[in-house]
Amino acid sequence: MSADRRPETAERPIRCLVAKVGLDGHDRGAHVISRAFRDAGFEVIYSGLHRAPEEVVQAAVQEDVDVLGISILSGAHETLVPQILDGLREYGALADTLVLVGGIVPEGDQADLLEQGVDAIFGPGASMQETIEYVREHAPERER
Repeated sequence: MSADRRPETAERPIRCLVAKVGLDGHDRGAHVISRAFRDAGFEVIYSGLHRAPEEVVQAAVQEDVDVLGISILSGAHETLVPQILDGLREYGALADTLVLVGGIVPEGDQADLLEQGVDAIFGPGASMQETIEYVREHAPERER
């Protein structure tokens, strides 16, 4: 084996799906967090804009992600995020997926989303380092 070849025992990086759901067309934050996650050594998949909740669930399940980051600025978080959580539950994937929501979620709505299964919400002002450290500390343990 050559010295530059990755050994077969190397750990699998934390695998993340960054998703934009609904009609929200603002994806600068999703691009920024995707790049920060990549630079932190995570494997990142970006869904692109205007994904239906079902598409996000399918991508998360098919890609076997450890972390699902939902970027939402449209104000539809109370409708779209629960649909994603229900879909992950239906596939038995919610328990081993760290679900994060980033964007604009009013404080009055956050407790309900956390109770439904979201693990953390990162709003405006959250630092990239804070988010990366949260993922490292809370991503589900899997054979990597």
